[in-house]
Amino acid sequence: MTPDDLLTLLASLRQAQVAGRRAPHKPLFLLWLVGRFVERGSTAVSYVEAEEPVSRMINDFGPAVSDPGRARRRAAMPFVHLERELWELRDAAGTPLGPRVPDRSGWLHEQGAHGRLRAEVEALLAEPGMPARAARLLLDQHFTPALEPAICAAAGLDLTALEEAALRLVVEGDRPRRPPVRRAGFAEEVLRAYAYACAMCGFDGALGRDPVGLEAAHIRWHSQDGPDELPNALALCSLHHTLFDLGVLGLTARRRIRVSALYVARGRAGLAVADLEGEPLTVPRRADEAPARRFVEWHDTQVFKRGRALAGSAER
Repeated sequence: MTPDDLLTLLASLRQAQVAGRRAPHKPLFLLWLVGRFVERGSTAVSYVEAEEPVSRMINDFGPAVSDPGRARRRAAMPFVHLERELWELRDAAGTPLGPRVPDRSGWLHEQGAHGRLRAEVEALLAEPGMPARAARLLLDQHFTPALEPAICAAAGLDLTALEEAALRLVVEGDRPRRPPVRRAGFAEEVLRAYAYACAMCGFDGALGRDPVGLEAAHIRWHSQDGPDELPNALALCSLHHTLFDLGVLGLTARRRIRVSALYVARGRAGLAVADLEGEPLTVPRRADEAPARRFVEWHDTQVFKRGRALAGSAER
């Protein structure tokens, strides 16, 4: 296996959508495994060890589920179904387990299931620059830039340090894959259409003539084929951009703000987010520049966290 072979496998993960919603379970599990390898030099792990942290990552950065029991066991799916070209899964006796065994938490506990990335994959991850290239590919392909710091923190990855090390070592023509580039002028176009103010809270701060704390947000993520077009964009302050990408905030078909039932807060600033529920979104004056329903519907089904709060969510 070559580095390009590994990146090709990572780029072609099979992901069956669940009820039409994205299922980033495998990319998140792999990012966690890369973080584990960087820390320990090995990806060997039992299901018992992986269940809690990987399930938490899937709950935080994937579509929500309303059943607290199911939420605690979401790691079972990628632990069983991760491609065997990448992953070895065995029971307590060392017998290989195929991808058709039950992806049930209780069954995996009973079998003493444990796994690790294949030796040739770990050998490639040990090469300078490869952890950064693998992590960058998974992040660019499945998530949006505002979520990268939180995902990397959950996976135990210092991506900035890894990429800086990779860039010092890599030769011209073999550079790590960079994030997709937005259309030139897109961010300025979005801020101008929204009169340099957050579409949700109206924040319009500036340092002299330069706006501060305002960002151009994709409604349908760039990594998920979201175009650089005004109907797929919002001007949001940094806080509401992050909350929108996490699924705390969403939109209705009539362009009113939604707040996830999973969101909790106690202080005045936190409660101000909850108070956005039902408030109208500020939109550009031109109707053809306002958020398009097809992009709003994508965010609603793929990102917005609906449902009742998970048990223990306040502690997380």
